[in-house]
Parts: sequence; C-alpha cells; structure tokens
Amino acid sequence: MAGALSLSGLVKHFGDEVAVDGIDLDVREGEFFSLLGASGCGKTTTLRMIAGFERPDAGTIHLDGRSLVEVPPHRRPVNTVFQSYALFPFLDVFENVAFGLRYQKAGRDEVRRRVGQALELVQLGSMTKRKPHQLSGGQQQRVALARALVLEPTVLLLDEPMGALDAKLRKQLQVELRSLQRLVGTTFVYVTHDQEEALTMSDRVAVLRDGKVLQVGTPGEVYSQPSGVHVATFLGTANLWEATVRAIGPEGLTCTIGEHRLTVAKTEWDPAVGEVVQVMARPERVEVSPLAPGEDVGPAPRTGPTGCGRG
Repeated sequence: MAGALSLSGLVKHFGDEVAVDGIDLDVREGEFFSLLGASGCGKTTTLRMIAGFERPDAGTIHLDGRSLVEVPPHRRPVNTVFQSYALFPFLDVFENVAFGLRYQKAGRDEVRRRVGQALELVQLGSMTKRKPHQLSGGQQQRVALARALVLEPTVLLLDEPMGALDAKLRKQLQVELRSLQRLVGTTFVYVTHDQEEALTMSDRVAVLRDGKVLQVGTPGEVYSQPSGVHVATFLGTANLWEATVRAIGPEGLTCTIGEHRLTVAKTEWDPAVGEVVQVMARPERVEVSPLAPGEDVGPAPRTGPTGCGRG
C-alpha cells in the first residue's frame, strides 16, 4: 500500500496573505501524522494542497516518489474526511459509502463486498438502510470514514473530523479512530487545533504557526522538549523562566536563574555561553523538597527534567 508523503518548500498565497510559508514535511508510510495549530496557521490549506483542492504557488508534493502537483484531485490516491462529513442526505448509509465505487464503475458484487467490509470496520454493518438524519453525530462520522476507506486510498486526509462532536464522544472516537488506523495500516494526515487530540492519537505531530512548521516530533518530544516558547505554551501549561547559559556539556546546558544554577536538556539549536534563554518545566514535573537547615528560599524551584528554547 505504501503511503510515504513528502512536502518540500510548499507555499500558498491568498492575495497578499501568506497562508503557507515554505513548509517541509516528510510523513512516513503507515503513520498517523497530525498537523496541529491554532486557526489560521495554514494546516487546512496544507491539507487541501495535498488533496489537490488548492494548487501551491511554489514547492512540491510527492507521494511514494511520484509528484502530485499536476495530478487532478480525482486521480490522486488520497481521500478526505471533512468536518461537515458531506454525506448525501437523500442516500442511505450503504449508498453513501458505495458512491465512490459506483463512480469508478465497480461491479455489483464488488460494491457489495467492499461496502460491507468498510461498514464492518466502522461497526455500522447493521445500519445500512438508515439515512444520515437518522444517525448520531458519531455514526455520521463513521459513515464518512467508511466512504473514504472503501476506495482504499494510499493516504487518508482528515480535516478536524471531530470538531462538531461533544467532548465525551470525541474522546471515545479518538480511541476508535486510532485503533482503526492501526488495523487498516493506511497513512493518516490529521488536522486539528486540539492539543490533547493530537498528543493522544498521533505517531508524530507537526506544530504550525503563521504558515510555518515550528517543530516535528513524537507527542512526547514536542511536549517535553518544545523547540520554543510558542510550542511550550501551546501544548499545555508551562512554567517559564529567563535564564543565562553558563556552560554547555554532554549532560545538557548549565544555566543560572538569579543566583541558582541548574542543568537543562539540550535543544535542537546550540545557544552560546552567555546567551539568555527561556527555561521550561511542566507543572507535573516540579518536585518539592524540604529546605536544609539554614537554607534560604530562593526564586528558582527544584524541578524534574527541563528544557529551554528561544522566545
């Protein structure tokens, strides 16, 4: 099935506005990869360029080594699940899922077999005759997933597919969607502004801001070792202090905060000795210990693993 996706120097303008500003990304075959960022950061525009709904002003998009830039949307081996689901209200569940196969002129037996398999995957095999208005929001989302998966895309693009669901149902479907992705092995590119959603579901996450990629890494990496202040504060709560780099060693950076000295993890960049940086500690990693006899309370807390970054 493959499904390795590569974006290089991707740029998109809307008038004078730069929506995507030189994005470079490599998504591995079979990976659950999330584009995470606030509204207007360029994540949906990036997804639409992969799908072919928008044409990049510069840059390349390759899927398994093949350029997609000149390939029309309906000929790309990708499929998209939208936030609105875009189900046909006048068709029942079976016919909604079968729509793409019928467009491809698949035979009757093949349609029945593949639609049946897709609906079983999303646990809707008993609801084939229902219309979309007779389904819950979660069930409608599953129909949209089945309709996309039945065409056996190399890459499945998902544009905030849980945005219209309540919090409890979102959590339930996060687990189901992740399990489904592991089962089918298709490469998923998932767009979301929800940090918890991205950290819970993804193999790797790209954090975007103002059309640029700030950091790519596993959920643990971007949370524990953010590349800068924006990533640190966007992904949960962070304690930040201004510190001065005093030494660089194999164990990390030795910094001072006021009169207190501490060692923090190395970052992707090498600050110079004497440079002022931001030191971060997540609240759940702060350890409180009793003072030694005669010890004064200082401004710098005792912490567990820390990281530093530029502003």
